[in-house]
Amino acid sequence: MSAVHELTGTQVVVDGAGVVRTRSLKAPIAFAIVAAIGLLLAFPGSRAGESTFRLSDRTQSLQLPDVALPTAGTVIACALILTVMAALTFVFSAQYKRIPLWFTVVFAFVGIFLFLTWSAAGGVVPVTGLLFGALSLSVPLIFGALGGVIGERAGVVNVAIEAQFLFAAFTSALIASITGSYVAGLIGALVAGALVAAILAVFSITYVVTQVIVGVVLNVLITGLTSFLHGALLQPNAATLNSPPRFPRWAIPGLSEIPILGPVLFNQTLIVYLAYIIVPLVTWALYRSRWGLRLRAVGEHPQAADTVGIKVNPTRFWNLLLAGAIAGIGGAYFTLGSVGAFDKEMAGGLGFIALAAVIFGGWDPWRATLAALLFGFTKNLETLLNNLGSPIPSEFMSMLPYVVTILAVVGFSGKSRAPAASGKPYVKG
Repeated sequence: MSAVHELTGTQVVVDGAGVVRTRSLKAPIAFAIVAAIGLLLAFPGSRAGESTFRLSDRTQSLQLPDVALPTAGTVIACALILTVMAALTFVFSAQYKRIPLWFTVVFAFVGIFLFLTWSAAGGVVPVTGLLFGALSLSVPLIFGALGGVIGERAGVVNVAIEAQFLFAAFTSALIASITGSYVAGLIGALVAGALVAAILAVFSITYVVTQVIVGVVLNVLITGLTSFLHGALLQPNAATLNSPPRFPRWAIPGLSEIPILGPVLFNQTLIVYLAYIIVPLVTWALYRSRWGLRLRAVGEHPQAADTVGIKVNPTRFWNLLLAGAIAGIGGAYFTLGSVGAFDKEMAGGLGFIALAAVIFGGWDPWRATLAALLFGFTKNLETLLNNLGSPIPSEFMSMLPYVVTILAVVGFSGKSRAPAASGKPYVKG
């Protein structure tokens, strides 16, 4: 028996053994679009010259030589690889197989390498600088995505990540400026993020208001509130209220000297090192601990969880506060780890990209982190390509992170399924 969804084209088949198998052409079509773009850059858009990749940070004791590649030949080779891989995705779909994560990662790497090589014809790509900037831009997205994963696994769609970013950034800047302590500012950011999440929890869980509406209202409210307080309070008193100390970089001896990745991963601030700890910790706890089992239970089947004694709404409430606090760390990074002062609307819509990373990552902490890294890399790529003098107009380059976000969520998210009770309030009968 088989059925085809009219809107998405997803085909569901029940074989003789009663096993349900699904296939969709969304992901193969997305892969094919990227491969087609690669072929256009390789042939009609071919560029002459060499593309040079600088592999070493000039501050390192161990220096690697620059790598110069023929632009046209390298782009053609990458385009052909993308074409073959895109064709294989149709084979996976025909066989009702899920596209492996490693396959998607390799495809993305080849596609990015092709685009970089094509754009850098006659120029130099500082690989370490590119990766360092990408990680810096990804850090708030990682914390926001983790907050989104925890919220949705508990059954609440955390649309208010943007509000949590902004309020945490404002609070951390204010407290750190007054106390002169970036640690106090970080603690303030945790509380601020949890406070926004508490408002979302009260209205969506206690008063059963539609979660998406509450999240959107909170985003608008916090954006307006922080913009007002920035103009009325912080700007007139910038020296005392909006000059927070920033987290210093701490280089890990030995590891920071590793070529290419050493300066990127091991010469960072405390907030980045926290990400290295929190991502695996949340992943382990979600799948291996009693807390994670209860969390997933109330997000998948709250009625069943209730029958075995799990208090569904309190579990959702407290985990949503935890999610807000984690997102608040991402907000603190704007002021205490990156910019050094609060500015209105400084999150710039990254909260929504973090939510997209949750979907792209299939509601899994590791996958959501990889998605956040991809979006951060794309955002930093925009700056690099402008510096390289890419022939692509700057207006299109500004669109690149959001185009990648849409393409990733619509096409590359594959067959992942949201928690069954996500977005659905639980009212005990």
